[in-house]
Amino acid sequence: MEKILECPSIGQYLSIIDNMYRLGWDERNGGNVSMLLSPEEVETYVPKETIREIPLPIVADEIVRGKTFAITRTGGYFRNTKGDPRKNIGVITISDDGKIAHLHWGFEDNGSFTSEVYAHLMCHATRLKVNPKNRVVMHTHPTNLLTLTHLVKLDEKELTLALWRTMTESIVVFPEGVGVLPWMLCGTNEIGVATAEKMKEYRVVVWSLHGVYGSGETIDEAFGLIETVEKAAQIMMGELGHKIVNDIDDEGLKAIADHFGLVPHPGYLK
Repeated sequence: MEKILECPSIGQYLSIIDNMYRLGWDERNGGNVSMLLSPEEVETYVPKETIREIPLPIVADEIVRGKTFAITRTGGYFRNTKGDPRKNIGVITISDDGKIAHLHWGFEDNGSFTSEVYAHLMCHATRLKVNPKNRVVMHTHPTNLLTLTHLVKLDEKELTLALWRTMTESIVVFPEGVGVLPWMLCGTNEIGVATAEKMKEYRVVVWSLHGVYGSGETIDEAFGLIETVEKAAQIMMGELGHKIVNDIDDEGLKAIADHFGLVPHPGYLK
């Protein structure tokens, strides 16, 4: 086995990507995931040689320069990633001037990183400034959450409260709520900037009529965050068209937050 594939976090990364496909979140070549590797992982598992240099579509923020990431391939299918990681992911280091990615491993057959690398690098930069332990940025298309954006008002407070009220775990997992962007053209710098701006406040940002971006200190945490939002959205979908008799009121949400030592988004609860 190649050394990089002996890295435990790379193994978890590949398993989560495979699971995302199995859940139906990442059809065809939809979705992309990037993960910051620790200096110890780089030293132990990542080849030091640069296979080739790939120009970046933006000048990366100083905070991510010199850092090494695993990132999914443009045009790659999640269903093929675990079985053929050398082709479908790459391990890159951002150059000191922020303009180049040094490829150390992967992207076989002259492949390159996801076309949404701009959003990943901007979101990593934002989250690292908020939380220096952040390592993962994940984009996917969860079915119920995506459907919900066709049916409800795209308001951060209203959507957050509705998701919180569905089940006790919601406010526990995302006490800051969810960020929401209106429909925007994907594959552009503009949506990357907008997403990174939202990530100053939120770890999960809904791309209306498209999908979601999530972040976390580990691949499991980022996946679990999106998984919980999607579960709450699934419950909401089941409630549509029905009169709600019972849900968690503001006092209940405050009690949950107090019990777990959490601070809900300011101004959302009465």
